[in-house]
Amino acid sequence: MAFSMQPHGIQSMLKEGHKHLSGLDEAVLKNIDACKQLSTITRTSLGPDGMNKMVINHLDKLFVTNDAATIVNELEVQHPAAKILVLAGKAQQEEIGDGANLTISFAGELLQNAEELVRTGLHPSEIISGYTKAITKTLEILEELVEKGSETMDVRNKEQVVSRMKAAVASKQYGLEDILSSHIADACIQVCPKNPVNFDVDNVRVSKLVGGVLHNCTVIRGMALKGDAVGSIKRVEKAKVAVFATGVDSTATETKGTVLIHSAEQLENYAKTEEAKVEELIKAVADSGAKVIVSGGAVGEMALHFCDRYKLMVLKISSKFELRRFCRTTGTSALLKLSQPKPDDLGFVDSISVEEIGGSRVTVVRSEDGGNKVATVVLRGSTDSILDDLERAVDDGVNTYKAMCRDSRMVPGAAATEIELARRLKEFSFKETGLDQYAIAKFAESFELVPRTLAENAGLNPMDIISKLYEKHASGNGKVGIDLRGDDSEDGVCKDVSTVNVWDLYVTKFLALKYAAEAACTVLRVDQIIMAKPAGGPARRDQPAGMDED
Repeated sequence: MAFSMQPHGIQSMLKEGHKHLSGLDEAVLKNIDACKQLSTITRTSLGPDGMNKMVINHLDKLFVTNDAATIVNELEVQHPAAKILVLAGKAQQEEIGDGANLTISFAGELLQNAEELVRTGLHPSEIISGYTKAITKTLEILEELVEKGSETMDVRNKEQVVSRMKAAVASKQYGLEDILSSHIADACIQVCPKNPVNFDVDNVRVSKLVGGVLHNCTVIRGMALKGDAVGSIKRVEKAKVAVFATGVDSTATETKGTVLIHSAEQLENYAKTEEAKVEELIKAVADSGAKVIVSGGAVGEMALHFCDRYKLMVLKISSKFELRRFCRTTGTSALLKLSQPKPDDLGFVDSISVEEIGGSRVTVVRSEDGGNKVATVVLRGSTDSILDDLERAVDDGVNTYKAMCRDSRMVPGAAATEIELARRLKEFSFKETGLDQYAIAKFAESFELVPRTLAENAGLNPMDIISKLYEKHASGNGKVGIDLRGDDSEDGVCKDVSTVNVWDLYVTKFLALKYAAEAACTVLRVDQIIMAKPAGGPARRDQPAGMDED
């Protein structure tokens, strides 16, 4: 007779095949270890000298980038604790568009220091209490570090925009930030509405064309559409535009019908009536004053013939998102079927021309006059992966512009803010009584991650630089940071950031530190992991490739 032991405890409550981890060693420390591994990956990509990562995703697409948001997105992290850090990074990316790396790396550093405290005997609750006090004090100090006079800015002043945007662009494309920031600032200022708070990042488009170098990049007031014009007319100026969403062709009837033809003469007349109908429709469009027809679908041969006869330029835009942007650029209303447009439905462009850029034919739509809704940054580079990385730098710049339209305050960059926060928070920890002070001191120590990583990534001696920074900050200069282009002068690489003009947006730092502290506390609060048995059935199918990004 076989004797089987009855399960007891949590095993008797849950289904067979579940996993249950609890206690410090199994749950807390394992969670911390997973988060440390993730932050180790992103940490080496922090700052202007950050290294690139080569990531190949499940669709075999290659990414070569130092953008933390892209890296963690394509890694498909499975560990539930590490996923919390990924979500914090995504929240930062969606809110500001920059600082995702700082969020993930700083959260990892906080958890690494928490692990040391746990091993010395502190309870996670005491660490969380200390970290909560520390982040509250940090955000108070951060507000004191805001540069005086930066609260007010003219978002249409290129110089002020570039000074706030440069650091964000340099972290992605070091050495090219001057050229890129200038182009991004031009594009953003062109499309900035009367109330800057309503700035829409979707109005700054990026067109990537392989070939050439970054110096060949341009900003177009309007749109750059990949592809040629359909008809024989390749250029028009000061023209009215009509947009037809469904296509330009002879329309079929909605009901099925049978036509009975008795003779060849009737057959000829039937074909002629169709031809006459198409000509009538195209003539009606030409009579309305339009010189350009834009089709969202197919363009029929007969319709194209009459468009050429009436000197109408024909463009075909297959993507409905691109068609909407075109309507926004030109101020056109898209019509559902081919018919005579009313004057209110017509838009206006300064010029539409087909240009050849680096072997690609591009239709450039320009709207130079005021009230322009869309601007396009045309990027040039030798490979697709370089262009993708340039596009990420442009996205970061545009998102930074959006953030500064809402809150233009700035704080010293180049790790000056972090060292000052670390110094003041350490002083604050000495005033605290109880076990919280150890957690606050470790929180302050975590800020050294930024100068240490910047120095390591640039191949400098981190300990030497951190001690020099502390020395200068203690003597009263709270704006001394790391100048990676520094020379062998008396100051070396430690310089006042206001002289080298390196600033970070206050709101970027504020949210990055807040999200990182919240993510770290969330991971520390977990003391048990209970995983149900995975459901059976076929594996989840991947998304089909080649979907529209929008």
